[in-house]
Amino acid sequence: MPSTSSSNAQSWFKSSHSGGNTTECVEAAHLGEATAIRDSKAAEEGSLLFRPGAWGPFVSALQDGSLR
Repeated sequence: MPSTSSSNAQSWFKSSHSGGNTTECVEAAHLGEATAIRDSKAAEEGSLLFRPGAWGPFVSALQDGSLR
């Protein structure tokens, strides 16, 4: 998957499913026709970009544990 620079002016928000502790911090940004995610503790490392048809299956795979 292509990555996108973390320096882009995007409206990042913390995932509601991120842990309350300081070890699990995922941020997301809706970019028109795509969704980007990144590790908030390593934002300078870039992000993963998902097209609309890939986002739903990715989230489903996370929820059912098939990506572990």
